[in-house]
Amino acid sequence: MLVSVPVTSYNAADYIIETLESVYNQTYSDIELLISDDFSTDGTIEKVEAWIQLERVKTRFTRVELIKVPHNTGVSANCNRCIANSKSDWIKLIAGDDILLPNCIADNMQFVKEHPNAHIVFSQVKLYEGTFEEKNYIKSIPTNYPENLMKATFSAQDQYKILLVADRIQYTPSYFFNKKAIAKVGGYDETNRMVEDYPMWLKLTGSGEKLYYFHQETVGYRMHSKANNNTGQDVLIKPSVIHGFPVRKKYAHPHLPKLMVWDENWIYRTALLFKKMGITKKTTFNVKLYALLSVYLNPFHYLNAISNKIK
Repeated sequence: MLVSVPVTSYNAADYIIETLESVYNQTYSDIELLISDDFSTDGTIEKVEAWIQLERVKTRFTRVELIKVPHNTGVSANCNRCIANSKSDWIKLIAGDDILLPNCIADNMQFVKEHPNAHIVFSQVKLYEGTFEEKNYIKSIPTNYPENLMKATFSAQDQYKILLVADRIQYTPSYFFNKKAIAKVGGYDETNRMVEDYPMWLKLTGSGEKLYYFHQETVGYRMHSKANNNTGQDVLIKPSVIHGFPVRKKYAHPHLPKLMVWDENWIYRTALLFKKMGITKKTTFNVKLYALLSVYLNPFHYLNAISNKIK
């Protein structure tokens, strides 16, 4: 059965060939390769064009397509382009700075064969610092089989309620899915350029689509300073705090208690203040100052905690 592997890229010239080679080296044979570039300006496209012209690449894949756009559109729109141009029902998205482990496609296809109701599947992700060398391996996430969001007895509605409180999926790069399930919820929300995954989890589980998981490593994730979602140790405020707030405001806040919403608003405004003032380094002083303003001087933090205790 054909599987589509779209590679989403934006200024990934330093990493894209390693990503493409990881797709090339899959043990699964029937693969179409798509590269959807979001208007890179660093030579990414030129490297991809040279690579796909290699004779061994032409004979490896069922089909190869390079998708280019005249201007940058954001991650969500790029994902939608990948899905629209995929010829297979089964899709494995991968970012242009990450890699697929050799058995990734084969393992996922085996799982959905054994679980015919599984349309959205997650698995383990191996984290690396900088390069995919064993000396730079950090850990695999999740460490243990998830007993909260992915608990086998949970329904899609159970998962939806948990996700409303917070995005509990830190192993997003492992995401493997059926195209029809994404189409049913209208695809990715392109109004948010930077956060594509969290709205999708809410849309899927809210529509009754359960998220499945198998405890096996399938993807390698590269942690580096150029990443859009860089959460390095020297960063005080995670990008998700800034980029994710409009998403939560749209999808989660209408369904949450007011105290929780006000608490999040306070934290968001504190993060904006720090960013505006240029306080972005994760120093001991900055961490304590941020905690003071976002937690200890946040009245809604205490009111929300009291409310939860009463409940």
